[in-house]
Amino acid sequence: MRKAQGSWEKRILKSLNSMCTELNIPLAQKRPANEQKELLNKWNEMGTDEPDLSLFRPVYAPKDFLEVLMNLRNPNYENGEQPSFRNHLGLIQVPLKVKDIPELKEDFSELGLNIGQLGIDDSAQVPPEFFENEHVRVGQKVLAEQDSAAAQQYVRQGCPTALRADLWALILNISNQPEDILYYEQLKSNVIQHNLLVDSLIYKDVKLTASNDDYYFVFEDYLYQVLLCFSRDTSVLEHFTYSSATPPKSYIQGKLGMEEYAVFYPPNGVIPFHGFSMYVAPLCFLYHEPSKLYQIFREMYVRFFFRLHSISSHPSGIVSLCLLFETLLQTHLPQLFYHLREIGAQPLRISFKWMVRAFSGYLATDQLLLLWDRILGYNSLEILAVLAAAVFAFRAVNLMEVTSLAAAEAVLADLSTLKVMPLLQIFLFATVT
Repeated sequence: MRKAQGSWEKRILKSLNSMCTELNIPLAQKRPANEQKELLNKWNEMGTDEPDLSLFRPVYAPKDFLEVLMNLRNPNYENGEQPSFRNHLGLIQVPLKVKDIPELKEDFSELGLNIGQLGIDDSAQVPPEFFENEHVRVGQKVLAEQDSAAAQQYVRQGCPTALRADLWALILNISNQPEDILYYEQLKSNVIQHNLLVDSLIYKDVKLTASNDDYYFVFEDYLYQVLLCFSRDTSVLEHFTYSSATPPKSYIQGKLGMEEYAVFYPPNGVIPFHGFSMYVAPLCFLYHEPSKLYQIFREMYVRFFFRLHSISSHPSGIVSLCLLFETLLQTHLPQLFYHLREIGAQPLRISFKWMVRAFSGYLATDQLLLLWDRILGYNSLEILAVLAAAVFAFRAVNLMEVTSLAAAEAVLADLSTLKVMPLLQIFLFATVT
């Protein structure tokens, strides 16, 4: 796994360096004084700026990353004449341990059919308005007591809209103290003083994704502010102590290979890829104060999102999520799985982009926030794989009729009308196991 991650990082760096050479642009340079002043003046309206980014391209997109994951193999695994592990016919060929539905039911027991949920309109057991009123009352009590563990347990049943921002901040231990605001201002001044090549990648990504999204285009300025500051934040480097990834290094000009002249590049060690800004976009609905928005995003990234674009065997890592998704489909919808496989439409080719982005930009925002409630509540990304499988189950009848990958993609092109909680409940608790 580490070896594969290492060679993937080399590919990313090669792509970045070749862009540098082609465009004759340095990785970093100090901005001239007049440019600094101009950027400071338009800090809150960077979206109005239209730099020419036609020559810049995303360093990689999710589909490039999927190709890497498909080629992962375990060298200790006997791959003789016998079919592969558990006759797994999906794209992921690494035999990791993933959960089956009985284990998932146990883990996600609070999503059961007889338990009140926000995001379910017609639970037969409890009238929705009665449950909501009581749930809001309990939520206010949890906030009043500032109990982070209680908040985490509470959000497993969903957050009332009015309390979500405060509950998430409580779970993530973000209090936005004066020193936090000062730290954010320091990051901002770093952005204003120096121009990095990754700034153009961030601009390009926002223009290609969030700016074209009906929900998120209004937050364009926030996205630039948060992502530009994030790229300068060296405290993000700490997450590499529990990540399989390694931050890229760059050398001061003329000192190539001399360790004492090595610096991490970008300073936070994270090279943005196509769709990266969509990790931030949904949070803009909850937080309107830039330094708090920034801290929430940074904490979400170092707890969860980094796992979606690095190769590891962690249960919440993208490899395990892909395998969990394929195993659930192959076990519980075998006919659908075989049909799609036969017509060259491997399900993972369609669902991978949903999982890498944690469904951001695919679901309606209210539904996405209900899903992210559960990620925080269970401190796990496994629910992304379960939801991806549930979407296929929901559209199974239509998918059984398609005869090509393009047709299958068309059936699953628009997820914006889906209701997350009923899908999860039906898949987990109404599937025959």
